[in-house]
Amino acid sequence: MKSGSTVGRIVQININPNGGVPKHPVPAAEITIDGVRGDRQRDREHHGGPRRAVSLYSAERIAALQAEGHPIAPGTTGENLTISGLDWDQLAIGDRLLIGSWVELEITEYTTPCNTIAGSFQRGWFSRISQRLYPGWSRLYARVISEGEVRVGDPVIHLRAG
Repeated sequence: MKSGSTVGRIVQININPNGGVPKHPVPAAEITIDGVRGDRQRDREHHGGPRRAVSLYSAERIAALQAEGHPIAPGTTGENLTISGLDWDQLAIGDRLLIGSWVELEITEYTTPCNTIAGSFQRGWFSRISQRLYPGWSRLYARVISEGEVRVGDPVIHLRAG
């Protein structure tokens, strides 16, 4: 692996102890192999598990969607970590993210949007963040390589696979 050219930051950490969306901001959270401590998923068939332990999204993508008129905000589409400063188009399956001092994640898949996040989009148009329809606009799932605590403001370093 070689280091990517960008270093981002965590701008928001989001959890929902009852499951589902929206997820609500917290200043810090423990990231474990099973996911973000204190967060829960209602639909375990499509969310969660070791390969989908942490959901990620771009603060810049959220801002661009807001500029299009969508009522999206950090956490409303279910991401655990809202990250700024990374080139979202450059993130790919197999890439790793180093967060803070200890946490390492590996991107495993693009998330498939569903109707539970329809309220974040004009006319319920949740497919606006479908990787298949709009490459580079999807949220991402990651598995946890190294556990630890993350905090708002922590650096996020992109390591490209290969």
